[in-house]
Amino acid sequence: MFKDPTFWTGVALLIFFAILFKFGVHKLIVSGLDARGERVANQLAEAERLRNEAAALLKSYEEKRKAAEKEAADLVEAAKAEAKRVEAEAKTKLDEFVKRRTAQAELKIAQAEQQAAADVRKAAAELAVKAASGILGAAKGDDAFAEGLKQVKSQLN
Repeated sequence: MFKDPTFWTGVALLIFFAILFKFGVHKLIVSGLDARGERVANQLAEAERLRNEAAALLKSYEEKRKAAEKEAADLVEAAKAEAKRVEAEAKTKLDEFVKRRTAQAELKIAQAEQQAAADVRKAAAELAVKAASGILGAAKGDDAFAEGLKQVKSQLN
């Protein structure tokens, strides 16, 4: 048994562990593992804090986006209402303009009709005077009167 190399390897391993234990290497290993575990826990806590901050920031941006969408919809509605108002106002102004222009045209037509009637009356009166003077000056009798009347009728038509 004492000549077996496995036995002596086992004894050497036990002595090595005893030396390590004597110098407190196990405490160093445990404290290193504890420090690493603490660092991992701190990193996890930091990651959780950052995730919560990101979630809060996302929520805030979502609220801002919704507010911006509502404001844009309100602006579109206001623009549509303004466009309808401007359209109604333009239609009213156009109708008034057309009525005014129609009234002016009708007035001009009436004045032109009156002027034409006055011109016809004046021409008829001048023609009648001319015919009467021709009849009286010629003293030709009934034939001259009839001839003058024919001239008046032909010139009036």
